[in-house]
Amino acid sequence: MTVTQRLAELGITLPPAPAPVATYIPARKSGNLVYTSGQLPFQDGRLPITGKVGEGAGLVPPELAGDLARLCCLNALAAIAGVTGSVDSITRIVKVVGFVASDPSFTGQPGVINGASEFLGEVFGEAGMHARSAVGVAVLPLDSPVEVELIVEVAN
Repeated sequence: MTVTQRLAELGITLPPAPAPVATYIPARKSGNLVYTSGQLPFQDGRLPITGKVGEGAGLVPPELAGDLARLCCLNALAAIAGVTGSVDSITRIVKVVGFVASDPSFTGQPGVINGASEFLGEVFGEAGMHARSAVGVAVLPLDSPVEVELIVEVAN
């Protein structure tokens, strides 16, 4: 089954590659690797929610932030398709780096980025297993709660 078929089976439509919000490109291919820029959880051209992740009033709940990390990953796949022509060229997810805009008391960054990792497992199976970093930060671009970047291996 191709990645495109698997996404369809999961009821997921690959969005257009998100436009950069500054001076960079969404993804760069080098040899058989594609490196994405950090992807925000844009949906229909906007962030569905902004703010810091944590427990309590006025904060983005960790479960919702995990869903946003999943959306970041989908946008990263779209960026990869933009440079390779198709997500079907992806043979392996090598590394995921996730950033979580965190309330100072929040220490659950790995759980939030699990949203991205679990999504990649659903789509790619064994080829979706990857190395990973989950980092808490004070603030992200546009006050996004999460940002995710990928390194993937592609067929030449």
